[in-house]
Amino acid sequence: MSSDILDKIHLSGDVPSHIAIIMDGNGRWAKDRGLPRQVGHREGMKAVRATIEGAIEAGIETLTLFAFSTDNWNRPDREVASLMSLLRHYARKERDILKGQGVEVHVLGETERFDKQTRDAVALIVDGTKGGSAMRLNLMISYGGRQEILRSVRILVERVTRGEITVDDIDEVAFKQTLFTVNIPDPDLLIRTSGEYRLSNFMIWQLAYTELHITPVFWPDFNRRNLFEAILDYQDRDRRFGLVGAP
Repeated sequence: MSSDILDKIHLSGDVPSHIAIIMDGNGRWAKDRGLPRQVGHREGMKAVRATIEGAIEAGIETLTLFAFSTDNWNRPDREVASLMSLLRHYARKERDILKGQGVEVHVLGETERFDKQTRDAVALIVDGTKGGSAMRLNLMISYGGRQEILRSVRILVERVTRGEITVDDIDEVAFKQTLFTVNIPDPDLLIRTSGEYRLSNFMIWQLAYTELHITPVFWPDFNRRNLFEAILDYQDRDRRFGLVGAP
């Protein structure tokens, strides 16, 4: 049962407003069981649902899930096709459930790389959940942190070239307005599953002052209690943002 730890969260102070998760370990979870990687990806969808429900229970305002990186396009064609099929299935199956939970879905990344079927599925879940007020869910798909920064640089250079802004107008605020995460607060907490200690090209700009929580649990086994433990860990941190803490 996770109700005990949820009660502790509600008594322990502020919860993170924005949690981001690198969902890692699907392939190793499947390999350990002698199963194809695709089975691990499918099982990971159950962890997605449990995490969304847990985040709502904990009072999280924004949940961002790293679902498919730009580097993943380099995987074998069969695996990429399976992942895109899984995304389409998720969009059709979960849209009404998420809408009923008050979750507003946003898909962020280089979505122009999707085929028409996948773009239509993305539009289905985004349009179908518009207006949800319980929580914002960002699905980062075909996303890379370095690619996002380069995209922002190009946007700003084009604006300077067109005379819309000057070089002196470029500051952190102007830069953030060109990111996929425009108008979204930076994550307070990053969770990475499977025990890996790296960012894997995820939200490089946005994670500058984010608290990190690494768990050895493979993503398909991640559940509400694991999420709540990460939140409790966050609540025990002293966030200084480069400043000197209290004496």
